[in-house]
Amino acid sequence: MEKMMNTKTEGNTFTKKIGQTVYVDYTAQFPWEAKEEFPLLFNSIYRNYKTVEVIANSIGAYFAINALSNQQIEKAYFISPVVDMERLIADMMIWANVTEDELKEKKEIQTTFGETLSWDYLCYARENPIIWEIPTHILYGEKDNLTAYGTIFEFVQRTNSTLSIMKNREHWFHTDEQMKFLDEWIIKSSK
Repeated sequence: MEKMMNTKTEGNTFTKKIGQTVYVDYTAQFPWEAKEEFPLLFNSIYRNYKTVEVIANSIGAYFAINALSNQQIEKAYFISPVVDMERLIADMMIWANVTEDELKEKKEIQTTFGETLSWDYLCYARENPIIWEIPTHILYGEKDNLTAYGTIFEFVQRTNSTLSIMKNREHWFHTDEQMKFLDEWIIKSSK
């Protein structure tokens, strides 16, 4: 069994491996780039294995959902996935006190919290709704500040995914305790 993991900046390293793990560094910065790049990466892995599973987190999960929904993936494991990019961009616009008209006019607006709001990105998210029918396990932090529980719950219901919640955890897994929990979750979910 093969696991594919995107490791661009936010990737996690799993200390316990299940099957063979191939780590993938991708260059895509936007979902329309991932839609071109990810299938090529996937196909280069898929031709060498009977089955492929995908492990991705945060924006990498969004890119995978956007780009790989038509691929032969046996199962997916998403950690703190962004599952509604339009909602996330709308929330960031509120945090930055930016209206849709302002964003449309300026095309890009740099926020005080380090993100760049993009009109093209918002339009892409609206024009490319998520369609995902691959069996999926999701690990979500109870205090995730990027994806609201209602958003993740709606995705889980719509896609018939399983949901595990780590109490008192934010969006990013980084402490030893969180990484141990993640390792145990991935092993348990893969059975």
